[in-house]
Amino acid sequence: YIKYIAFVIVSCFLVWFTPHTLIMTPGELKALGGPYHKYLGPLGIMPAKNTAVNIMLIFTFLSFLLYRRCNKIATVSWAPIGNAIQIAIFVAAIINIASLGIYYGYFTNTVYKVASSVPQVASTLFVIISCIIIDVFMFKGAKEVAPLQWGKMPDRSQYALFLLAVSFTWLMGLMGFIRSSIRQHWHVYTIFRDNSPDAFTPTIGYATKVVSIGVVIFMTIVIFIFWLAQLSAKKSGAKEAHH
Repeated sequence: YIKYIAFVIVSCFLVWFTPHTLIMTPGELKALGGPYHKYLGPLGIMPAKNTAVNIMLIFTFLSFLLYRRCNKIATVSWAPIGNAIQIAIFVAAIINIASLGIYYGYFTNTVYKVASSVPQVASTLFVIISCIIIDVFMFKGAKEVAPLQWGKMPDRSQYALFLLAVSFTWLMGLMGFIRSSIRQHWHVYTIFRDNSPDAFTPTIGYATKVVSIGVVIFMTIVIFIFWLAQLSAKKSGAKEAHH
């Protein structure tokens, strides 16, 4: 199931990553008929983003649910019914979330588009809470097939984990700048202006360089701290062996 879950999560990420307004040349704008694509344009607004994020959360939770029961066999008589109920909850929630995203993304006025977020989040929370409750009772006293084996992970997983940490740190820095730069030369937007002579908003290129340097420094400090902890553990082990 992992490859299918990964496919859905990557697809949802691409929807989340799709911009609303594309940077295009005048020729491209003319060929497209405007700054927004007829079908892909709505993927750049909040109903599509909320839909993608909620489906990502549901499928991430599904992977957790599979992990919980990976070495167990349910012994209760109603286990097939419980599985069927869980599948029905997942399917109904995904259909509801996708339908709301399509309806509010393509067929409603901009004023009402944010209204899709509340029922979508409610659907996601309902899936998580209800399926966990069913799973707890269904696998109470379950038969274990084999003990869990911890620590057996391929080397590539550690590289992926490290790159994920770098990506998150980098993304938070860049998104923080973009959010802050919207204010431009205002302390409080349109109310309290920054009139100091050196007030300016750096370009995204300049901010990217500064944030990248900050990410490298931060990750270097984190690696150094882990190295110190490992060094301390080795010294403690050597002292115990000596005694």
